[in-house]
Amino acid sequence: MRKIKQGDDVIVIAGRDKGRRGKVQAMLGSDKVIVDGVNMVKKHKKGNPQMGDPGGISDMEAPLHISNVAHFNPATSKADRVGIRTEDGKKVRYYKSDNSVVDA
Repeated sequence: MRKIKQGDDVIVIAGRDKGRRGKVQAMLGSDKVIVDGVNMVKKHKKGNPQMGDPGGISDMEAPLHISNVAHFNPATSKADRVGIRTEDGKKVRYYKSDNSVVDA
């Protein structure tokens, strides 16, 4: 079970976007995440007249390393570490600061 999954609310803890929050849009492999509205970069795209694509410069989210993001705990309004434990025969993720379940 992964500690960070697609759809989780995370906060950036390192880098130029430190302190910004967003939802995880996608997981790239086991160590990269794309967070909505965070780590924006300019992408230069070449146009294709046959497809009707004008090209130009567009903004897009670049991947962040998973070590540079942390779960956002709404109860404490801070970044929090996540652990995994078994409850009723199922694995669940929980916040280590207050032992509340993440997915509940």
